[in-house]
Amino acid sequence: MAVTSGGIADPSSDPVLSSYDNYEDAQAAVDTLSDNRFPVQSVAIVGVDLKMVEQVIGRMSWGRAAAGGLMTGAWFGLLLGLFVSIFASSEERSSVTVIGLGLLFGAGFGIIFGLVSYMMTGGKRDFVSRSQIVAHRYDIHVQADGLRDAKKILGLSTVWPPPLPEQGLSTQDSPAQSGEKEV
Repeated sequence: MAVTSGGIADPSSDPVLSSYDNYEDAQAAVDTLSDNRFPVQSVAIVGVDLKMVEQVIGRMSWGRAAAGGLMTGAWFGLLLGLFVSIFASSEERSSVTVIGLGLLFGAGFGIIFGLVSYMMTGGKRDFVSRSQIVAHRYDIHVQADGLRDAKKILGLSTVWPPPLPEQGLSTQDSPAQSGEKEV
C-alpha cells in the first residue's frame, strides 16, 4: 500500500480485485471475504468517478425554519436537561422538572435560532434538500500479497490478463501454453 505525502495510506494504488456497479454489491463481496477469514484490513472499497447529487425536497418557509429550529433545539434541550438532572441534587428540583425545563428552553431558543438563520440567508437558498455523494462504480482493492487468495474466495479467475470473451481459453490451453501468467 502506497503512502501519500501526508503519511496517510492510499489503498487505491493496490491492485483491483473486482469492480461493482453499486456499493451494496461491493460491500457483499467484502463481507464474503470476511466470512471466509480473509484479512479484510488489507481490503478497501474505492468509489470511482464521484459525483454529488442534491435532491430538492421542498420549499423553505418561515414555518419550516421555525419547525426545524424547534426540533433541533428541543433535542439539545432534552440532552442538556438529562445531563443536568443526573448531577443536580434531588432536593432542589425533581429530575422531571429539570428535563422539562431543558426541553422547553431548548425548543424556544431553537425556534429563535431557526428564524434568525433563515432571515440571514436573505432568500438566497429558499429550498430544503438532501445531498449525497455517489460513484459510477466501486472498485475493491487488495494488497498484492493477498490478491490470489481473495480471487479464489470470490470465485474469480486467477489468470492474468483475463481471457477476452471471444478468445476464451480452450480446454487444451493452459496459462503456460498461451503465454499468460498466473497471479
